Amino acid sequence: MRQKHDHDQDYALTVDNLKVEFDTYGGTVHAVRDVSFGLRRGKTLAIVGESGCGKSVTVQALMGLIPMPPGRITRGSAKLRSAASEATELIGLRERELNRIRGNRIGMIFQDPMTSLNPTMRIGDQIVETLRVHRGMSIREGFREAERLLDRVRISEARERARQYPFEFSGGMLQRVMIAVALACSPEVLIADEPTTALDVTIQAQILDLMQALQREEGMSIILITHDLGVVARMADDVAVMYAGQIVESGSAEAIFHRGGHPYTLGLRRATPSNDPENRQRLEPIEGSPPDLFHPPVGCGYFARCPHAMQVCEGRMPDPFELHHAADTADDVLHSARCWLQHDQAPRTEGVNQNGAGRGAS
Repeated sequence: MRQKHDHDQDYALTVDNLKVEFDTYGGTVHAVRDVSFGLRRGKTLAIVGESGCGKSVTVQALMGLIPMPPGRITRGSAKLRSAASEATELIGLRERELNRIRGNRIGMIFQDPMTSLNPTMRIGDQIVETLRVHRGMSIREGFREAERLLDRVRISEARERARQYPFEFSGGMLQRVMIAVALACSPEVLIADEPTTALDVTIQAQILDLMQALQREEGMSIILITHDLGVVARMADDVAVMYAGQIVESGSAEAIFHRGGHPYTLGLRRATPSNDPENRQRLEPIEGSPPDLFHPPVGCGYFARCPHAMQVCEGRMPDPFELHHAADTADDVLHSARCWLQHDQAPRTEGVNQNGAGRGAS
């Protein structure tokens, strides 16, 4: 997903043709298949899709967190782009070089804070560890900074809380601690992997509001991994829809929500409840199951579940088709979909936005 007229320096992170595989007793799992996207500087990109589609594996590969073996990156490029320096290629970096980037230039909030924090260490000590490694602070300086960070993520009585252990915190407070750890070195990019999954609705809203406020203050770029379209609507500027290890549609959040061009995107929307009293309708689940990634399909991965499938869909995966919208003012972001319904000879289909552009996007 790239903007139509801008250059790479407008992106904090660019990923091109990423492929990740895992060797197992049952064979090779093709978990991420030729994924490309761009994270605009100061914006939020949501990567959306059901469980097992490859969202988390994609960002873990960028961070060098894929265990090798059994995993391996067989192809691709991921460049971290600072506004003040040349791009840094992340794929293939040595562990020592990655350690200088992880927690420093790229922060990450993991899905389950209880398993990400050390239960035998005080909260403050775990923040201090990051500050000592990346910012060279003493223990005393680090503890003062840890208290400031806890206060910044709206944990009351930060001085006392910094001296407590993870089991003394609620789930929502632990997630705030994870945000504090991730922000300790003012990263250029923040990756949030399902940051609100285990939280109730009220706490979810507080965490999302906090992330947005900190993004405005720091000017961070955020990658948000989620399957919750409600979270996407609240947070995202841009969206990449992922299915069976591939990005099948990408564009601005406005375009994805209101002019979706892939049947899978439409299926996700129809399966999402709405609070709008004028837009209440019966939820429609997506029938069937995702394809077997031990033997991924040659054509579109959504073929077996798609109500609009055509013969060509089974045998060949199309290049992204560029979708044009006369009234599109959403930051001039390229909207594309990998679906044969966007071909100029495809039949008109109810519900799926089509423009018959008939040409692949670069």
